[in-house]
Amino acid sequence: MRRYLSWLALPALLISLLLVHPEPSAAASGGRIGGGSFRSSPSMPRSYGGGGYRGGGYGGGGGYLGGFGGGIGFPFLLPIFGFGGGGLFGFLVLMAVVGLIANALRGGGGGGPALSYGDGPMANAARPDGPVSIAQVQLGLLASARELQADLRRLAASADTSSNLGLQRVLQETSLALLRHPDLWVYAAVEVGQVPFASAESTFNRLSMTERSKLDRELTTNVQGQRADELSQKVGDSDATSDFIAITLLLASRSRLNLQGGDSGEALRNSLQVLGGVSADDLLALEVIWQPEGVGEVLSTEQLITAYPQLSHL
Repeated sequence: MRRYLSWLALPALLISLLLVHPEPSAAASGGRIGGGSFRSSPSMPRSYGGGGYRGGGYGGGGGYLGGFGGGIGFPFLLPIFGFGGGGLFGFLVLMAVVGLIANALRGGGGGGPALSYGDGPMANAARPDGPVSIAQVQLGLLASARELQADLRRLAASADTSSNLGLQRVLQETSLALLRHPDLWVYAAVEVGQVPFASAESTFNRLSMTERSKLDRELTTNVQGQRADELSQKVGDSDATSDFIAITLLLASRSRLNLQGGDSGEALRNSLQVLGGVSADDLLALEVIWQPEGVGEVLSTEQLITAYPQLSHL
């Protein structure tokens, strides 16, 4: 039975690749605020920023999956739930679970080595407990949301992204800024899923890289305590009624996130409120990515829909 189930992983991967189309990049600059660590354990004090930041991803896992308290079994057949009709987000979350199950089945399902944390400060920590929720909220805002862009720049200049408390502040301030401008909401997409802790970091990093690849360059950044701010030149005038700004919130949380989706203003409002209420203890990693960032830059309707095909009109 294990052999047959492991063989299903490859067909599932091939089918998903056929259904999911690559998302081309919109050639616009962007900004980014983020940080987090997947090293910390629920039963141990957190070492904020201890995981470090490397190659666009968040330090952590670095280990492998063999056994976990007698072996990985059916408790890790986690449900995938979400909104927006799938897309790359759903594909990556699904593959994280399928890959983990296939590895466990190939390893015999028990008696294997425990989850490894490498040689970092959490090497002796207790094993993490339970799945990780990964959520992604994306909005297409009218280009008149210049004040919101300015808020994000100020947040990038002042936020402490090397600590969980600092990241929680970034999440709350970003959620509040969006909640205060419902008149600017035009498009939205909300997706959420759960993955085992062992594959949460790699799944989060892939989603982050997917969103970052849509940017031509990153002008304003504050990631894991490292800041950068490039001066940009005005590139042209914008039409506040037909041009757009795109904002993505990507986060990983220990707690299950009961979001209502983004197919209506009320559902989106509820989802933003839920995300803004995630505690510092539950927040594992956060990315806030927006484009464009250059003064005078905007996204046309065509650019927005091409780069973010999962968006729905509110």
